[in-house]
Amino acid sequence: MGALAQYIEDEGVPTVQISLVREHTEAIRPPRALWVPFILGRPLGVPGDPAFQQRVLRAALALFDRDSGPVLEDYAEEAAPEPADEDAGSGLACPIDFGAPRSEATLSEQVLDEVAQLRSWHDLFVSRTGRTAFGLAGRPPRELVLRIARMADAPDVPADDACDALGLRLACEDLKAYYLESRLAQPGRLAPDAMQRWFWFETAAGRLYFALERATAASSDPALRHFAAKNLLPRIALDGPPGP
Repeated sequence: MGALAQYIEDEGVPTVQISLVREHTEAIRPPRALWVPFILGRPLGVPGDPAFQQRVLRAALALFDRDSGPVLEDYAEEAAPEPADEDAGSGLACPIDFGAPRSEATLSEQVLDEVAQLRSWHDLFVSRTGRTAFGLAGRPPRELVLRIARMADAPDVPADDACDALGLRLACEDLKAYYLESRLAQPGRLAPDAMQRWFWFETAAGRLYFALERATAASSDPALRHFAAKNLLPRIALDGPPGP
């Protein structure tokens, strides 16, 4: 849509868009865009909340007041959690259960074990839907895990493009998409906030991202520190796990 907006603007028609994937919008540089911190498929937040949806639309339309661009603004307000599906936990045939990690395994090895268990579920998700958000980094899941783990161990040791902020961000977004899409292929529907809590607080991958945040926050690279502070952990992760 960002590329199409540029052609439309060339014909004299002003445009504005709502972005769900910030790095795509940063690369395409459309005339005006509002990035929203919502899950894919929810550009206006959760269904049934017209007041919130109007605020998002008004924020997007307000970008028409800008004299010059490209403009990319962040929408600061988080969407409300969706109501849980009361039937989500019933009738589960083969729910993902990673079990107890190998006692001798490192954190990266635990994530690699999870990735191996998720592979068939991710294949099922792609075959059912014909789409995937996985692939931005152009690397297989195993390689993404090793890159992220290496950065969590030594964020200031140059190795390859995964060590710059954009490469690391793409790797993190890709691996998270792989997990969430695999969970979506499972029987039983979880509300989006429950999906996020599962990833951040019930998987080894979530623990790896917390380790990465601690490491990059102390990096000598300002771009990596900005990534750690602004882009790595969503608010649901920063708020901590839900209480009993």
